[in-house]
Amino acid sequence: MFDILMYLFETLIHNESDFHVDQEALTDELVLAGFHLDEIYKALKWLEKLAALQETDHKPYLTEGAFSAVNRVYIEPELAVLDVEARGFIMFLEQINVLDSSTREMVIDRVMEIDSKEFCLEDLKWVVLMVLFNVPGKETAYAQMENLIFEMPDGPLH
Repeated sequence: MFDILMYLFETLIHNESDFHVDQEALTDELVLAGFHLDEIYKALKWLEKLAALQETDHKPYLTEGAFSAVNRVYIEPELAVLDVEARGFIMFLEQINVLDSSTREMVIDRVMEIDSKEFCLEDLKWVVLMVLFNVPGKETAYAQMENLIFEMPDGPLH
């Protein structure tokens, strides 16, 4: 599923194409690209949920008591997916104002919906980028994140 999200983001969304395409035509294109239908449907549903997060005042991803202004408390399922490095990277993004508490929770919400047995820091970076792309008013944060992805030095972050 994540491969499909990456394919869509790189070929349609990130290239500033008109993303309002016919879902049937998009599904056909993805099948021709070699993706399986069940994975395509999961990816499209993931994107629909991401878009829906912007269309409501209700924020189901903002869990009461799960975080404070300083420290976010991760629950067991999140800890199983987001390792120490990923959680540290999320904290780093908050510290440099790429993420705020709302976008952080949107990222975690979308990460938890990815159907993958292997989720790594590189995957997290792309999820952050996809979320920021879809949040109005976060163009600067998106540009910062893009720079981090393509110019991130290897090694520890201080």
